[in-house]
Amino acid sequence: MYPLGSLVRREVGTVVDPAGTSLVGCIGIRPPDQRDHGERSDNGTSREHTVKFGIFYEHQLPRPWEETSERQLIADALDQIERADQLGVQYLWEVEHHFLEEYSHSSAPEVFLAAASQRTSRMRIGHGVVQTAPGYNHPARIAERIAMLDLVSNGRVEFGSGESSSEAELAGFGIDRDSKRAAWLEGLEVAIRCMTETPFGGVDGEFVTMPPRNVVPKPVQKPHPPLWVACSRRDTILLAAEMGIGALSFAFVEPEDARQWVVDYESVFTESAVPVGLSANPQVACVTPMMCAEQEEDALARGLEGANFFGYSLAHFYVFGDHVPATTDVWAEFLERRGKMGYSPEAALAARHETLGAKAASGDQTGLRGAIGTPAQLREFLRRYEDAGVDQLIFVMQAGKNRHEDIMESIELFGTRVLPEFIERDEAASRAKAATWEPRIEKAMARRQRSCPVMPEGYVMRAIPKQMVEAMASEPAQQWLDQLADKQAAGVHDEEFQRLVDG
Repeated sequence: MYPLGSLVRREVGTVVDPAGTSLVGCIGIRPPDQRDHGERSDNGTSREHTVKFGIFYEHQLPRPWEETSERQLIADALDQIERADQLGVQYLWEVEHHFLEEYSHSSAPEVFLAAASQRTSRMRIGHGVVQTAPGYNHPARIAERIAMLDLVSNGRVEFGSGESSSEAELAGFGIDRDSKRAAWLEGLEVAIRCMTETPFGGVDGEFVTMPPRNVVPKPVQKPHPPLWVACSRRDTILLAAEMGIGALSFAFVEPEDARQWVVDYESVFTESAVPVGLSANPQVACVTPMMCAEQEEDALARGLEGANFFGYSLAHFYVFGDHVPATTDVWAEFLERRGKMGYSPEAALAARHETLGAKAASGDQTGLRGAIGTPAQLREFLRRYEDAGVDQLIFVMQAGKNRHEDIMESIELFGTRVLPEFIERDEAASRAKAATWEPRIEKAMARRQRSCPVMPEGYVMRAIPKQMVEAMASEPAQQWLDQLADKQAAGVHDEEFQRLVDG
């Protein structure tokens, strides 16, 4: 099984807010009396398209913490990922966030993803996302880390990018809120060039300046791993289409609403996409909470609270929260506020047959439901995303205080009872879609007319001591350097050189 991009990407010759987060809405499985197991898309194309599946990690860790909490969190996540890969789940996505305690303890995703790559063999390894504004990550370092991860995973990396919009991160790294999109784009473009140019010709930009260098290593996937961008609204979905990259939608939307996003994305891509990379990746992915159990009551009891904390903790940092570092208890505030609003997990369970369409809370308070239910309920729910044309559905299971044991059971049930029907038709559907998209991608790549700086003729990167010797215009010093080069090539010890090295 291959991602669409790997089947149809086309190389060219020479040379919103994509925030990575969003406010949450309400989605969910339909009540039993509203289900129609024969329901299919209006255009009758449901069997010509299939949806792939991924798992998503923020590394949430609500207070209180113990000495081993973070270590156990990571160990559990790797166990979950290993089993998901064995069962055939196609994608893993890991965020990059900084200073968002409780909500996300995932500040070095490249390290975690490298570990995950050694516990898996088939699963695509996704940065969802790298924050590419140079204030967060220098573009050359991004290129180096992406390439190395592609090497250690044997060519399985997906390169998602984003800019974030939290005060914690923007102010923490000194990034101006008004120019963060421009910084994101410049960082992304330079990182792509660093991965694909030999040598990188240099850049003198608004946010990063760098002389010519040959950035190594290079990725396994050519010209580079598939590109994605984090999206939270329709306008950023369209931005992704215009840039010829995959849309990672981190908004929780109903399948029927996602259908219009897919239609709009495909229309914009077909008519006007100018790929930012040297290949195109026309895909739309959505996220949803997930917890699966044999009994609906068990699934709700295990998954609802975590799903709602996910949304609350996100909004705490991005919308309404006051936060004192290392002091504010987000979990305690979550419990207090939901109690004040009359929310009760018990009430949500009792009202499940009336509220499964979207809402999962009592009164007027809404909550996330998503893919929380039995295998049969999940199957029906996921078919609706498939019928909507969504390319990938990404599950959020590690949320709030969801238990490792429950997540493992969910993965097992999904992988053995739900996933097989989608896997069965995946390869043929993916190849059919690739054939449909190939001429559109070729036209998009033909619209890409970009010139990049090249290394100036005669450019030399000279060692600092040699620069000093040339500045001195000292013939004896120059002779010594020449002799030292000869000695180093022959393995001859030079005491003067050793004294310089030792300081």
